[in-house]
Amino acid sequence: MVDVSVKTEFYVATGSPPLEERVRVLKYGPMFAVFDRFGDIRTSGLGEHGIYFRGTRYLSRLNLFFGSTQPLFLSSGVRADNALFSADLTNVDLISDDTVVLGRGTIHVVRSRLLKDGTCYEQMRLTNYGPTTVRLPVRIEFATDFADIFEVRGVTRPRRGELLPEVIGHDHVTLSYMGLDNVKRNTRLQCSPAPSEVSESRIMIETELPPRETAKIQLVIECGENLSPQADTFDNALAAVVAELAEKQSACCAIRSSNNQFNNWLNRSLSDVHMMTVGNPETNYPYAGVPWFSTVFGRDGIITAMECLWVNPLIAKGVLQYLAATQALQNDPLAEADPGKILHETRHGEMAALGEIPFGCYYGSVDSTPLFVMLAGEFYQRTGDLDFIRALWPHLELALAWIDTYGDLDGDGFVEYQRRSDKGLIQQGWKDSSDSVFHADGSLAEPPIALCEVQGYVFAAKNHAATLSDALGDANRAKELRAQARQLQQKFEARFWCNDISTYALALDGRKNPCCVRASNAGHCLYTKIAAPDRALRVARTLMDDDSFSGWGVRTVSSNEHKYNPISYHNGSVWPHDNAVLAVGLANYGDTFAAARLLDSLFEASSFFELNRLPELMCGLHRRAGEGPTLYPVACSPQAWSAGSAFMLLQASLGLSIDASERRVVLNRPALPDSVSSLRIDSLQLGDSQVDLEVERVGHEVKVNIEHADKSLDVVVHSSQ
Repeated sequence: MVDVSVKTEFYVATGSPPLEERVRVLKYGPMFAVFDRFGDIRTSGLGEHGIYFRGTRYLSRLNLFFGSTQPLFLSSGVRADNALFSADLTNVDLISDDTVVLGRGTIHVVRSRLLKDGTCYEQMRLTNYGPTTVRLPVRIEFATDFADIFEVRGVTRPRRGELLPEVIGHDHVTLSYMGLDNVKRNTRLQCSPAPSEVSESRIMIETELPPRETAKIQLVIECGENLSPQADTFDNALAAVVAELAEKQSACCAIRSSNNQFNNWLNRSLSDVHMMTVGNPETNYPYAGVPWFSTVFGRDGIITAMECLWVNPLIAKGVLQYLAATQALQNDPLAEADPGKILHETRHGEMAALGEIPFGCYYGSVDSTPLFVMLAGEFYQRTGDLDFIRALWPHLELALAWIDTYGDLDGDGFVEYQRRSDKGLIQQGWKDSSDSVFHADGSLAEPPIALCEVQGYVFAAKNHAATLSDALGDANRAKELRAQARQLQQKFEARFWCNDISTYALALDGRKNPCCVRASNAGHCLYTKIAAPDRALRVARTLMDDDSFSGWGVRTVSSNEHKYNPISYHNGSVWPHDNAVLAVGLANYGDTFAAARLLDSLFEASSFFELNRLPELMCGLHRRAGEGPTLYPVACSPQAWSAGSAFMLLQASLGLSIDASERRVVLNRPALPDSVSSLRIDSLQLGDSQVDLEVERVGHEVKVNIEHADKSLDVVVHSSQ
């Protein structure tokens, strides 16, 4: 492993080239599994394969053999609802003493896997299509390292805990590890029917298959500190997971277009958001991404909730509830916490418990707090749920107080960050690579740093809080907050605008010098509407120029900039969630056609990724005719805010907004991407009412047909002409 210190920002090490094939992923609650197309867990490639639970890898190897040979691959995939992985396998020629004793393709194996409640359920159905009875030895080899997720990512540790002696029974084996945190972690593998052999590293099952008969093997892998006496059956677990996912689906409006592949993308995106949410102990809170970020992140959860708000506001409510419950109430420099600050991330592994990493409960993000207030305002606009806002209000006031005090320690009216612990993140905006904030000459900005998008978030937070204050009957507080927002906007325009490059500065450094760099951050200023209208149009043109728009989306940094690198994490790559925010920003200033162009580019990119699943990011290389986008090697997939981006992109293209207090649905200058000629939205809920819409392209116009709307709703369409 590569020795990566705290000072290198817990970089995800790439010790060897990744495998050409894409991995398969399952997730349920705090457990996830990463494996190959066979269903095997291997140690090659990036080394990320494994079954993980609460920040620890509980199984690092799982390989299936028929006799001494690996099965022959036929096909595999993950179900559309993400509940189940299945692989179709068969036997290769089995040879003994130079004689073929079992011809290739005689045995068909369906290998299925699902996760639920800290347990991996695996079932193999073996069918004999040969003319004679077959005796087939099935061997399962396994291993565990009980590695912390940060060890898997490349961080070395001076000491580790102790692997304990295995406990072997007639049908099971239990592997255990006593951590330095005095927590005993266990992995139990149990097989049915009872195997012929069980050891610390393999299970042997002798199967006898008459012609046209099917045998079933079930393997249950349970992980945790306290193992249950009896795990559920495969069929019961599958039925329960399918029911949970279907319940999540039923809470959303239905979207269907004229393009089946577009529908597949939307369906997979929604299923991915649900997979990142179902089973989590934090109700309706989507974890950030698999494998590296399968836990609560404040910023990611908020933005995912914003992306999905019009489709399903329950996610926003869950995110707000959890972040309010974990809001910091005291100063803690190691955790980068101050009263009122909103969580950055949580971790549950051994290294977090020991303080070897600072992320057990970590607050080192500058934007989570204003985004929290923004989400509350957007949630109220979407739902009109004033009782919830009333209960949340003390937390919103604490967040606003943090913005004005700890967020602006030098009192210049801008919110800045500077890490307070040498174990913390150097950069604390969404682009948190250590080299992501720089000047035009490539020199890194010195802290404290005021990011342009953060000032936009604060501006929007103050305006949203003013609206909430009015709703709660405090007109004086509302007036005060609006005045603060106006003052911030004036200062922002004066200090951040870079006329020579037609955009807002990426940031102000510690000496208040602007980082005059063309970056996607400025697009977030369009999302929050802090940008003056004339300058917003110039920013939009800058973002959509070839220097910034790769053909697959807007790059994080223009190709004209000194530190541009299209295969870096934040300095020239393309992030779907970033583009979704930019699309809404463009629509806010009337350019839904540019938003539709972004929607089309990301949709087309999705067709080149397995399962139509947009990853966390892709390389920012310019689009080449007849070729797909270039993969980023350690991108998380699925990633919650990448999945949610599909819905925010569509919302931006349609110019769609919902105002619950006015009982109004508005489509302002609706546009459709070139790949979609018509689109239906059914059961769009607004309180107890709903509306069904059809949007279609007729010639050069996009028309909206109101198929159904309850009488209490007002549906307004502003033509694009």
